[in-house]
Amino acid sequence: MASVSTPSKASLPWSNPRVCVLGDVMVDAYMWGSVSRMSPEAPVPVVEVTHREQRVGGAGNVVKNLHALGALVDVIAVVGEDDAGQMLQGLLSNMARPTLLVDPSRRTTVKTRIISDGQHVVRVDEETTDSIDEALQSRSQETLLALLQSNEKPDVVVLEDYDKGFFSQGLVQAIIADCHAHDVPVVVDPKLKHFLDFKKVDLFKPNLKELNEGLGLTEPASPSNSPAMVAAVESLMNQLQCARIMVTLGEYGVWIHAPREGVNHVVIPAFPREVADVSGAGDTVIAVAALMLASGSTPEHLATVANLAGGWVCERVGVVPVTREALESELQRLKLQHTVTR
Repeated sequence: MASVSTPSKASLPWSNPRVCVLGDVMVDAYMWGSVSRMSPEAPVPVVEVTHREQRVGGAGNVVKNLHALGALVDVIAVVGEDDAGQMLQGLLSNMARPTLLVDPSRRTTVKTRIISDGQHVVRVDEETTDSIDEALQSRSQETLLALLQSNEKPDVVVLEDYDKGFFSQGLVQAIIADCHAHDVPVVVDPKLKHFLDFKKVDLFKPNLKELNEGLGLTEPASPSNSPAMVAAVESLMNQLQCARIMVTLGEYGVWIHAPREGVNHVVIPAFPREVADVSGAGDTVIAVAALMLASGSTPEHLATVANLAGGWVCERVGVVPVTREALESELQRLKLQHTVTR
């Protein structure tokens, strides 16, 4: 298909795509206030809280980005039988169709950040990270399979792992097999515990730290050492037998390797940015990459647009999802209309 861009506007290559996200959802809670004194009980500041906010976090932030980009989203996850789980149901219902399976034995993950005068004072985590039981794993797989067999089959499935207990080796393998049996591509944003379990997926997206730690490299690879990066990515691809690997490199951009499509270790440099906050950038990158993959984009175009979206987020304070309109404006501003060719 020819480029869908026009002389006056760059258009992204999707229209109301369907996406299913599976993984660890959580509540990101914030308490804002100010410090005017120290505690008489211990040498710590007393934060006088002025307001609070609760947002979707973890895999939920990927859902939020996908929704902002115009996708129709299903999300499958497990929560506790608690107020936080009910809160997530409400928050996610505003942006997706959630199937949140309830496990009375666990706590829904809540990360509470206390912020005083713009400074992050402390974070408090409440969670259960034990693996979900086999019954919940089976129900998660059955929920996805029913979706894959319906007339609302997703165009792409995103596996978003935060090492909070949703995934097991068996569930991962079952999900990938079911998706491929129904010709649905699988995109993975990994963490360390199951790093090498996501075999034969369509796109595997670690960051540089995860690449080094996931492979257990004693001499870490870095963008400044191209041979070491090539060796690390080749090793990972050999072990996973996946179609594409995209490593996010922070200020250095992204590294994309897709030899089946003739793309061998291409680096997409980062665009110059005034970085304000890197929070949530990885979630934005995986959301955009998934939509680009589902749209049939080339690996270079996929990596370029995902890299651009992640950089846009880094210029904003807080976890801010990129909208379709904002991303199209960035493509136009930087004259990257060709990246939407497919």
